[in-house]
Amino acid sequence: MIRALLVAMALAVALPAFAEVPAFDAQPVLTANGFKGFALVAKGDAIIWETPRAQCPASTGNELIICEMPVVVRWPWASVTKQVMAVLAMTEVDRGRLALDVPASRYLAALGPVKGAPTVRQLLQHRAGLRNPEDSPKDEGGAPDWYTTGPTGLDWCLKGRSAPGGNWRYNNCDTIVLGAILEKVGGQSLSSLFEERLAKPLAMQATSFVATPQDRRGSPIAGAISPQEYSTLVRYGAAGGLVGPITDLLKFDRALLTGKLVSPASRAAMWDGDPKLGFMGLAQWAFDAPLKGCASPVRLIERRGGIGRFQVRNILIPERDMTVILFTADAEQEFGEVWQGKGLSHDLLSAAACPTGVL
Repeated sequence: MIRALLVAMALAVALPAFAEVPAFDAQPVLTANGFKGFALVAKGDAIIWETPRAQCPASTGNELIICEMPVVVRWPWASVTKQVMAVLAMTEVDRGRLALDVPASRYLAALGPVKGAPTVRQLLQHRAGLRNPEDSPKDEGGAPDWYTTGPTGLDWCLKGRSAPGGNWRYNNCDTIVLGAILEKVGGQSLSSLFEERLAKPLAMQATSFVATPQDRRGSPIAGAISPQEYSTLVRYGAAGGLVGPITDLLKFDRALLTGKLVSPASRAAMWDGDPKLGFMGLAQWAFDAPLKGCASPVRLIERRGGIGRFQVRNILIPERDMTVILFTADAEQEFGEVWQGKGLSHDLLSAAACPTGVL
């Protein structure tokens, strides 16, 4: 744990210097909805509310805990990783090295013949027809063994696919294949690509892909986790393997909101939610939602994720220049659906974006 403490102290020196403006209190909404975890609300570059940082979680002996000082625990970003992968893909589109609507076999020969291969857009929209981890054999606990003890990875995903372009079906293999394409096109590992395109330019201090189980150096986890939980995080890879503090995610969100990551055309493509696909854009949902206190529906960009007991909500409100982020290690936490006009997400977004009832 001495090494972990030294790493924590080193990271603390370069914590993001977001302004903190105590103009909003999210606690009543969080308490009313029984939320246990970390929450952050930002307006522009100013954090207007953040869960108080108490203390670093105590060690349980497996030394998988690393905190920063002041305490900013690193969390599994889960499927928010897919939103990051979409941005990395669009950086290649902007460079002219990747196209959304050509057969992805052009970039990844392992997809087989060009005829019938999914496009990059179909991968990002979960319409690629790939084999789905949810359909893998059940393990002893009744869960799909792709996430626990069975075969996994790119080779598994590429076997036995069906014709692309059908109905939307959420599928982690879509992003794993996309990750392999990005490695081929970029000529480097996903970890290196993430570091070069996002982590360094945005001065992210503590976000990375989970290491292999054999190499747990710097394993960034929110509190002690079991070996099985750790191995599951590793299995997700491009589909859910990023881990980092809430403030690093805010840096990513701010850069996305302010147009620093991709061209206006690429961002518009990512945020073009298709009603026929449940308002899925490219690896994120984009829709207008009625919020209590606002005179008209508000544009939301939402990316959610969950792996085991970890859940995350990452929500951008472009018209208000706002960001709302929620992390919890409570698998039973209910967030509700914004369009239903109730629940944690709806209540918090209403309080943050529509405080006067006249916007």
